[in-house]
Amino acid sequence: MTFEKAAKKFSKCSSSKRGGHLGTFSKGDMVKEFDEVVFTKDLLKVHGPVKTQFGFHLIEITSRY
Repeated sequence: MTFEKAAKKFSKCSSSKRGGHLGTFSKGDMVKEFDEVVFTKDLLKVHGPVKTQFGFHLIEITSRY
């Protein structure tokens, strides 16, 4: 199952309708735990679960600017 299909099926976030895509954002726009993964971990891999104040997340980093 692709990340997009899994997000559409299992995610409770409003981004599930877009296959989990959050769009682009800069460092500091998201909570600390999220930023630590997005701006330091390998691209094109799924990381997690990552616990934040909003729950648990699986994060796929597709690009970084």
